[in-house]
Amino acid sequence: MAQAPPSAAVLILHGGRETGLKPPPPGLLNLPAVRMSPFARSLARATRDARGDDGGRVLVRSTRYTHRGWNGAREDPLHDVVRALDALQDETGGIPVVLLGHSMGGRAALRAAGHPLVTGVVGLAPWCPQGDPVTQLAGRDTVLIHSSRDRVTSPQASRSLTTRARQAGARTCFITIQDSDHAMLRRAPSWHRLATTLVTGLLGLTPLPADVAESLALPEDAEDTDGTLDLDRLRAAAEAAGAAEPDASGAASAARA
Repeated sequence: MAQAPPSAAVLILHGGRETGLKPPPPGLLNLPAVRMSPFARSLARATRDARGDDGGRVLVRSTRYTHRGWNGAREDPLHDVVRALDALQDETGGIPVVLLGHSMGGRAALRAAGHPLVTGVVGLAPWCPQGDPVTQLAGRDTVLIHSSRDRVTSPQASRSLTTRARQAGARTCFITIQDSDHAMLRRAPSWHRLATTLVTGLLGLTPLPADVAESLALPEDAEDTDGTLDLDRLRAAAEAAGAAEPDASGAASAARA
């Protein structure tokens, strides 16, 4: 039986360095890529039986970088992501894509969001320099997640970017995970579950948590504090509502710690 054509895709973008012209090391030596493996497995499980509106399957792919670093004006990872998106467009003819990026990969995802295939971005502890543009996010769903204790990238910068992007026409939400870290090792299952819930929700395969959906629907002139959520409060709200804990979908799954 012929395999159904893909109806959507997820591109996973791992972290890197501010500078570094050497290629990433291979295999298990590439620790930032290894850290994203649980996210890829979780998404593969969640989308395996899921089907888009046309009954197609969901591709889950990781993007390879040419260089380890962002490298200033070279913006090497951004070009790698755009090439991957162009190749996907040639392969499929054009399907909706959600970008899932960590740290430097989060910055690359945000910068590549203007590509015509991209419908949404989920950034995990993304690197969000103050001067980075946001106009390319207009019309896209953009959810950034950050630990309150991140000492490598700034949660305040992520929150600021979601506000600027919303004012530029993006649909945005910022979620804080308390007592975690930049590498997402503390409370790792929470990161995996939340990212999976958000990605499948943005692709329309599963319901988004209600609070996230409300944040994405905020007007451009909403207050800066609007659209800012806390994972533990999401969990408490789900428990108060008596929600069950389904697999990768729904508010209860997203809010589980």
